[in-house]
Amino acid sequence: MKVSAFLFPGQGSQYIGMGKDLYEQSLVVRHIFEKANDVLGFDLTKLCFQGDEAELKKTENAQPALLTVSYAMFQYCMQEFGLSPKYLAGHSLGELSALTCAGAIKFEDAIKIVKQRGKFMQESVVSEASSMAAIIGLEYDIVQHVCNLNSSEKEIVVISNYNSRDRLVISGHKYAVEQACEYLKSMGADIVFLQVSAPFHSPLMESAAQKFELELQKYTFHDLTWPVVSNVNGVIYKEARDIVPNLTQQIVSQVQWKSTMEYLESQGVTVAIECGPRMILRNLVKQNHPKIESYSFDDREDLLYMTSHFRKEVLSRANKMKVLNRCLAIAVCTRNLNDNNEEYQNNVVANYRKIEDMVEELENKKCEPTIEQLHTALEMLRTIFCTKHAPLEEQRQRFNQIFDETDTRELFEDFIMP
Repeated sequence: MKVSAFLFPGQGSQYIGMGKDLYEQSLVVRHIFEKANDVLGFDLTKLCFQGDEAELKKTENAQPALLTVSYAMFQYCMQEFGLSPKYLAGHSLGELSALTCAGAIKFEDAIKIVKQRGKFMQESVVSEASSMAAIIGLEYDIVQHVCNLNSSEKEIVVISNYNSRDRLVISGHKYAVEQACEYLKSMGADIVFLQVSAPFHSPLMESAAQKFELELQKYTFHDLTWPVVSNVNGVIYKEARDIVPNLTQQIVSQVQWKSTMEYLESQGVTVAIECGPRMILRNLVKQNHPKIESYSFDDREDLLYMTSHFRKEVLSRANKMKVLNRCLAIAVCTRNLNDNNEEYQNNVVANYRKIEDMVEELENKKCEPTIEQLHTALEMLRTIFCTKHAPLEEQRQRFNQIFDETDTRELFEDFIMP
């Protein structure tokens, strides 16, 4: 499998019906939604599939809904495709989805945490009108200048998301955001107001950040199974104790998505899979990182491609491991016709242990064997055959048995039979 990253979207991606198709076809997904219903004490499933859009848009509802859908899609992908990501990254709220999928936060805890996160954010602006808007087509310095022009002691507008070179999001008081948008529109920018109910990633979230820090301190966090890239600085979490300060700071800081994607690309990531509603992050990858293949679970064509392509790849990986395991089994069951114990120890036992060590190392690292390793194992098996004085016809039958049982003959077209 190519080096892969799983991406998780933030608030604003929600819509009525999200996750319904997977829910109807996957028992795993249904169990995740049911668990979320139990933890929250209300029917989140009904809200996601047939609820009121205004109710879903509320921050304290949107956040647990999005985390549940993203987590369910990730678990479905792991079950159906057996993919093992190299990195996880989430946009804003999506960072909590990423940490949950990486095992740093229990799903049941994550649902409670994001419910409170949304509540605190909403409470921060209960008495003030606020807004957020995507700015497309202008670079950072220009947008920053316009934000400065339209901010005052009473009302502010700031850059909240740095998504790519010319795709940013601004956040703040409603009037200041609208004035900045008018100015930026006159300069040629495309403007899209976001479906959110609070000015995320701005100084207006300071009281929410303080409350959220106290809430996070109630929970136990765990070591990460896979590296997660932080929105705050665009680098990976080093350990579980980074979670509370990073997630607290994230509420009032810019989302450094541009830096996040640049980091993933620098680490050799070649495939990005978005787990969550809509295709916002997938599209950002396509537009700004064309060397990275990108797919979304919420796009039917992408899902069909992943279903056919990645399942074949997983099958191929599994079959490669079968080659090594069949080499071990056949080495044991091939009759020994050589009475020389020294040759047996040096050539049979030693080579068997080398193949055994290879399998153990690959399993521990969760890696698939390379073609070179497979050929090496077959040559060691050949040495075992020769040492045991196995007839040539039996050797040929044994090798053909391996290729047929593992469906890997095409990988060994240049293999020279005895």
